[in-house]
Parts: sequence; structure tokens; C-alpha cells
Amino acid sequence: MYRKGARYKKIVVGAILAIGIFVFFQVIRLSFFSEDRQIKGVVEEFYGYEQDNDFASSWGLFHSSMKKKFDKSNYIQVRAQVFMNDFGVETFTYKVGNPEKLGKWDMSQSGPTFQHAFKVPVVQRFKGKFGNFNIEQNVYVVKEKGEWKIVWDYAK
Repeated sequence: MYRKGARYKKIVVGAILAIGIFVFFQVIRLSFFSEDRQIKGVVEEFYGYEQDNDFASSWGLFHSSMKKKFDKSNYIQVRAQVFMNDFGVETFTYKVGNPEKLGKWDMSQSGPTFQHAFKVPVVQRFKGKFGNFNIEQNVYVVKEKGEWKIVWDYAK
């Protein structure tokens, strides 16, 4: 009787350990990929707003340092003017690449410096009065007050 009980305990303990290890690795895997999905998601949300000419909403996804560069009304006016009027396009398609973790990154030579930044490549495809063309741009994503925000590179 003692042997059956001991064997049963070993099986239960082994099963609990196996489940624990499995859950541990799943949490780590989901945490890592979840962050990438969130980062890519905010970039896709930004360009989705831009594609819909909802420049007020895309401006809202900027980090505060970007909002200092463009006040909201000026950003809305300039984006609409350049892309829709000057380029003669009504809309565009876009492709968002995979985030790359950079660590410390400078937005510009005069700052700010972000301790944790992600670089996300974006390709916008336009069909306009001057023909078809692409704009390739690396977009940077940083956390501000617990939310992922968009930053552009002004370093060089």
C-alpha cells in the first residue's frame, strides 16, 4: 500500500512540475510577443488613421516630444496638403514591418533620449498624379505614461 501511494505522489508531483514549467514558458512567450504586437499595433493604428485622412487621431498617438514639434491644427493641415493635394493622391496602402528593440535611442541631437525604443519599418505605397511611389520610413515607438507612442527620427 505504501508503494502505490508513493508512486501516485511521484506521478502527481511530476505532472504538476511539467504543467508549471509549461505555463512558465507560455507566460514568457506571450509576454515577449505581446509587446511586439502592441508596438506593431500602435504603428498600424497610426497609419490606419493617416490612410483615412484622420490626422487628428494619428497626431494623438504621437509622443509629447513630437506634439511639441507640430501643434495639432498645423499637423492636420500640412499632412492633408502634402499627401493629398501636392502628391495628388486620395489614399495609400502601407506595410508595417517587425519591431526591433534598440535600447537607448536619441530622437534628435538635442534630445530627448529614450532608454527603451523600438524601430519599426514602414512602407507607404502611393498612386498619384506623379506616378506610383513608395516612402520607406523607420518609425520609433516608446512608452510614455504606460502607453506606446510614435516618434520620428530627427537625429541627422
